[in-house]
Amino acid sequence: MGGDDKMSNMAEDLTGKAKEATGKVTDDQSMEAEGKADQSKADLKQAGEKVKDAFGD
Repeated sequence: MGGDDKMSNMAEDLTGKAKEATGKVTDDQSMEAEGKADQSKADLKQAGEKVKDAFGD
């Protein structure tokens, strides 16, 4: 996994967690859902990178 991709995925995951937490605190269901979606996208990207690494790009 490329270092830049890994950092980008981590940043997207952390942003998603922050949005989810903010949504919960402020009772903003749309922001909470957006945060969960961001985390899911980051997880899928990380899984794709692991598959690429397993097959040697």
